[in-house]
Amino acid sequence: MKIFVEKQLAAIDSEVTALVSVVRPILTGILYGIKEDIANELNGYENIKLKMLPRLYKPGDGDVGVSFEWAVHDAIKRHDSYIIERVIDACKMCRMPGTDHTSLMFGLEKAGRINLIDNLNAVITNNSRLLTGTQAQPPLLKNHIKQLAAAFRRPETRTALPYSINGLWKADLFIGTTDEDRWVGTTLKINPQNLEGARGLRIGIVPASQGRDDRIRKDEQKNLIICPLPYDGSFMELFYTGWRIVQQFLYADANVPFEVALPNPPERQVARELEMRREFNVLDVVQALEPQSQRNLLETESREVNATDHFQNNNGVSFNGAIVAPVAVTLK
Repeated sequence: MKIFVEKQLAAIDSEVTALVSVVRPILTGILYGIKEDIANELNGYENIKLKMLPRLYKPGDGDVGVSFEWAVHDAIKRHDSYIIERVIDACKMCRMPGTDHTSLMFGLEKAGRINLIDNLNAVITNNSRLLTGTQAQPPLLKNHIKQLAAAFRRPETRTALPYSINGLWKADLFIGTTDEDRWVGTTLKINPQNLEGARGLRIGIVPASQGRDDRIRKDEQKNLIICPLPYDGSFMELFYTGWRIVQQFLYADANVPFEVALPNPPERQVARELEMRREFNVLDVVQALEPQSQRNLLETESREVNATDHFQNNNGVSFNGAIVAPVAVTLK
């Protein structure tokens, strides 16, 4: 699976140029999310025209997941100074031993399937244990991974999970320490109002809101350690707006959509720029739009990670796909 991490480098300048900046990597992500065998039938990715994307793009199947979850996961793995200190403090409140903190992504849904993403299988060992907050012996994580994946899809299988972790299928990440091999189920919500507790979940991560209490604290009602993280709302909102423009443009068969679909003039201007180039190859369009973008806004980092589908095949199945993940930074 291809991961395109879009890191914010500067504050947002002009709305139109900033939108062009985020639309470019989104188009690239959709292009490379097309299965390789399909692209080869069309003489390769470099020859796929923009007007073909609506016919090749299937929502939820190899598309671009613009995810707060990936942004947090990536920041923890990189030990981003603005993130990792708060995550470590949250882990201490869970009485987690160890010092080598990392994140394992779980539960990214694509095409209705559960995929264990990135380094989860490589890191989990036969001794990996879950800290559930109960007095019982911490359960072994590896013993329950397949049950958790099945529980997400089939509610009737959830009763087979141990009582102490029968809500762990709601986890987005497993945060833990590799030196002590202890992990906690973690849920992430971009809207704090949607944060829910469940048996097996220990940490709830939400964006910090300016002017509000950003202390790491325990929510007794949800039985979660609430960990607000620094999050540049304006940048993330811009990224979601760019994704909406592309969605509406593709839904309109690579034409400017009706005004009701994109009523904001700057958004419609970006859609017009795309429509004028619908007969050109996607990669050429992305390159041609660079001079009209805010060039110092983003830095793209491309990675290849292993995605394994444990629900469809007990032995794991690798498949192609792409994720574009916005990573906002705290600007000085």
